[in-house]
Amino acid sequence: MLYRLGWILSLIISRLICRVKVEGNKNVPQKGAFILASNHVSDMDPFLVGTCITRKLNYMAKKELFANKFWNWMFRKWGAFPVDREKADISAIKESIKRLNSGKGLLLFPEGGKRDSIENSKAQDGVGFLASKTQVPVIPVFIKGAEKAMPKGAKFIMPADIRVRFGEKIFIERGMPYHDASQKIMESIRHLAC
Repeated sequence: MLYRLGWILSLIISRLICRVKVEGNKNVPQKGAFILASNHVSDMDPFLVGTCITRKLNYMAKKELFANKFWNWMFRKWGAFPVDREKADISAIKESIKRLNSGKGLLLFPEGGKRDSIENSKAQDGVGFLASKTQVPVIPVFIKGAEKAMPKGAKFIMPADIRVRFGEKIFIERGMPYHDASQKIMESIRHLAC
């Protein structure tokens, strides 16, 4: 219930303030587990991507967002769970696998944090590990313009043109080195920028 309310509010706010163009969201499976792997340019990215599809998403989010009791409760109700980006966080990986194995959708940012440009950015190995281990489809997502709507340090969303493009699903072969799998996923995101 709280997720759907947050989804509606995010949709209304983002569409009232920004001009959002969505492409390819029909590539997201209507049932079964999947990973959405997206570039990360703004704090509004998780909510923005979530409003582009109708299925409920789960989110891996930096642990710092869970420090406040109220936001800890709220983010968990919205399907988020914490990850410590300073180390290989085994509990976050286990939680990701648990949610994927139960047929849920998971949004990840393979770069591990916000980046100004996707051209030379590299994915961390975790996304390749999860895709290989769970054998679920990976749908690449490219966001452009959200960095203008909510730049680093901004407290409010500003008017901007935003494009969210979903690519065709890809599968990672079991046994592919995790680094190679992660870079393959990153390259599929980069391809959507063309």
